[in-house]
Amino acid sequence: MLTTRALSRCIVQIVLFACLTLSAAAADPSRRPNVLFIAVDDLRPELGCYGAERMHTPNIDRLAAQGTVFERAYCMVPTCGASRASLMTGVRPARNRFVNYLTWAEKDAPGIPTLNTHFKKHGYYTISNGKIFHHATDNAEGWSEPAWRPKGVPTYQLAASQALQATRAKQSGQRGRGPAFESADVADDAYADGKVLEKSVRDLRRLAKMDKPFFLATGFFKPHLPFVAPKKYWDLYDRDRIHLPETYRRPKDAPDVAIHNWGELRAYADVPARGPLPDEMARTLIHGYYACVSYTDAQIGKLLDELERLGVADNTIVILWGDHGWNLGEHTLWCKHSCFETSMHAPLIVAAPGIAGGVKTGGLTEFIDIYPSLCELADLAPPDHLQGKSFVPLMSDPSQKWKPSAIGRYINGDTIRTDKYRFTEYTTPGGGFRDRMLYDHQSDPQEDANVSGQKPSEGVVRELTEALHKGKGKKSD
Repeated sequence: MLTTRALSRCIVQIVLFACLTLSAAAADPSRRPNVLFIAVDDLRPELGCYGAERMHTPNIDRLAAQGTVFERAYCMVPTCGASRASLMTGVRPARNRFVNYLTWAEKDAPGIPTLNTHFKKHGYYTISNGKIFHHATDNAEGWSEPAWRPKGVPTYQLAASQALQATRAKQSGQRGRGPAFESADVADDAYADGKVLEKSVRDLRRLAKMDKPFFLATGFFKPHLPFVAPKKYWDLYDRDRIHLPETYRRPKDAPDVAIHNWGELRAYADVPARGPLPDEMARTLIHGYYACVSYTDAQIGKLLDELERLGVADNTIVILWGDHGWNLGEHTLWCKHSCFETSMHAPLIVAAPGIAGGVKTGGLTEFIDIYPSLCELADLAPPDHLQGKSFVPLMSDPSQKWKPSAIGRYINGDTIRTDKYRFTEYTTPGGGFRDRMLYDHQSDPQEDANVSGQKPSEGVVRELTEALHKGKGKKSD
């Protein structure tokens, strides 16, 4: 029979063994959840799960039913390279950091461990397919294999489109851009995103057999220009029901600096170099954008199907995000590159093991919040440099009080979104005041009238100017 002292020693040993066992389990990377990290270029939050009815997106909506839809998520910079660099580093943009689409994360934030690097360091096998960083070779050490993109896949499938592309290339002496849209009766894998899907499915089959968790990043190119997609996705839409936006005009009292000439679209061979688009072309572009979104949605569905078929879905965090919004004629604008809601607002959907799905939250969320959130979901200690806030609590309690604002910027415009307002301040290259915009989203959700110059708005402008300057931080410039 054990003495009291011996029994106490035995209990202590049992407790210590249990603690060590639990600690070892927590430290064992093979027990952590996988991550399927899905990026979509130029995706507006105009999806069924966001309450929109125009576009056919059953697979993204299926993911939303399994996870949390962040109804008010905002990119940091409305252009691809800068947006992705900020998201992947968890660092805010500034006047001289994460500026344009050509941004390199490793050059603008040297020494900062990116999201994929952090997961690799903690035992994850990391793979990049398609477009994750703007430059495929950016942050190469953060991937377990060289980042992969499809090669030798023609942009266009129709002979007429290819001829126009060749003519433009001959005229410019550079890489030619053909028409801004194409509807070809071809299979999904005729275009690059079909190849991205096929590579990601092959990788999933390999990764599911490994004795370590995976971080599979799959970046789809569409609905980025040109709007080329198989004809069957164009056929999902009734052309007669596609209309120009209600705000197909310049907002009242919007400053000149807020309006751009959408040079990205004008670079395509069939788009007028100046002036507004013909209405029929504008409707065709909207139609093409919708078709491309549905095309990408179908590829996402195949990826989710394979995840489930392999039996790893229950232990995989799935996150889907669009790198920024996109304008389809709103405010006379096309493309992104502005501080309007249509450029800053982007979709974000997260499904994670152990967290109930079918949830929507209106908590203001910034894309720099993605890095710390994935760390928390995967039980990884976040690095010290992160400037975002984990949104995991919102996934369990979506109505709780959350961030008071989301802050972003583009070139010389800094913009802040609060529960009620979007306020933007434009400055000169030297930092001097230039102009501003204020939109009341309760009375003017489409941002149709800038009220920053009206006397009743003076107090709001002062308050939001202070909040914007404080939110940017002393080191933001």
